[in-house]
Amino acid sequence: MGDEVSGTVTTPEGRRRYRERLRSQLGVLRRLLDDGAFTTDDTVTGMEVELALVDPAARPSRANRDVLRTLADPDVTTELGSHTIEVNVPPARMQRDGAVALEEDLRARMEAADVAARAHGARVVMIGIVPTLLPEDQREGWMTRSPRYRALDEAVRAQRGEDLLLDVRGEEERLLAHSPSIAPEAACTSVQLHLQASPEDFAAVHNAAQLLAGPQVALAANSPFYAGRRLWDESRLPVFAQATDSRPPELAAQGVRERVLLGHEWTSSAYALFEDSVLHYPPLLPELAEEDALRVLARGGVPRLAELKMQNGTVWRWNRPVYDVVDGAPHLRVENRLLPSGPTVLDMAANAAFWFGAVRALADRDRRPWERGSLPFSVARSSLDAGAQRGMRSALWWPDERTGRAEERDAADLVRRTLLPLVHEGLTSWGVDQGACDRYLGVLDERARTRQTGAQWQHDAVAAAEDRGADRHEALHGMLTRYAELMRDGAAVGGWPAG
Repeated sequence: MGDEVSGTVTTPEGRRRYRERLRSQLGVLRRLLDDGAFTTDDTVTGMEVELALVDPAARPSRANRDVLRTLADPDVTTELGSHTIEVNVPPARMQRDGAVALEEDLRARMEAADVAARAHGARVVMIGIVPTLLPEDQREGWMTRSPRYRALDEAVRAQRGEDLLLDVRGEEERLLAHSPSIAPEAACTSVQLHLQASPEDFAAVHNAAQLLAGPQVALAANSPFYAGRRLWDESRLPVFAQATDSRPPELAAQGVRERVLLGHEWTSSAYALFEDSVLHYPPLLPELAEEDALRVLARGGVPRLAELKMQNGTVWRWNRPVYDVVDGAPHLRVENRLLPSGPTVLDMAANAAFWFGAVRALADRDRRPWERGSLPFSVARSSLDAGAQRGMRSALWWPDERTGRAEERDAADLVRRTLLPLVHEGLTSWGVDQGACDRYLGVLDERARTRQTGAQWQHDAVAAAEDRGADRHEALHGMLTRYAELMRDGAAVGGWPAG
């Protein structure tokens, strides 16, 4: 959303000027694209990891401000929830030992954050949703004190005009509740991956990421519990989407677009996605920046397009386009937002390798599946829903190599027979060291073979505790305590012993 949000009330005149700037900046973006002004290093990657803080009783700890003061690292910042922080791993190149260097950097930052947390009676946990977090934890004091977070909460509630509805149906349990704020969003801790792309290659990279969404989530699911209930394997997705749904029910019924989405069609360009965010979404945070983008462009400079970035940042696509300016040059990135945090640093590094490798291989193909005319976008949406709901127990749609038509595949079979070879192909194309390829492919293969994701391990551990006579509250606390021990041991989740 940007740190520059002031939280001040925008006047009707200010909103009108904001809309004018959005349309003007779309024109500026078009000119920059036509002029070939963008840097095009498609080996540059980035990673952001959100972490939860828990106290000695395995309950959420609202110590994020204290932890950050102790840590004193500008690459670690607050997140929406007062029990969460975010680690920004500096950009790296996916070449030779780049994947291993990313893992080592991430591990060092996790350990430093945990040391700082211990100074305040807390520990770091890498997990999609803290399973011991309860509705009462998301009332007074749930939000990190910040004008931008307060402004976002107020804007979503104002556009909706009533309490937010959470309705998530698991296979055996259901969550049906109302929330007076976007607090449920703060329960969700994720990993965001970034991959720079040239304007010419952007659509291919983005569409590859869209096609991979279902298998990616199925293989990495780590959020099976929310508010004490066993819901989807990756409950973070529906909880996040419903907690930020600014549409009243009547507008949703009319087909007004949701703000959290995979998409509605295959992408034709980065520009088309930015244009869609301007044309179809009322502004949530209509802040006016000082920069005059047209004047900057006329003087030969590169505008930052602050209003356009703000608007784009409040449409939470699971694969989102990003415009940024670094060292005076603009670039485009695809930001992948589907992954949960955890379970271990090794698992997160392997998840990153899966996405970077498979996206590269699919985008580089001469005959891309989405360009053959026989693969509707609904295939990607259906697979995402299936993978999020049932993880590695799901059946996923994937295009047949010969015909291009979608066929239903067992998730484990699809990953092991089709996708891991793609990952290897993509990583090899980047020149990633063979030892690193073998390391991460081994982690992913074991997870697919055993079907033991973080979500499945959590589910099994809680079920075993309940079979021994524990109630749900006791089972969740015991499971999270054991989860945190195994997380710190560092072995990949596919080989974790039964809880």
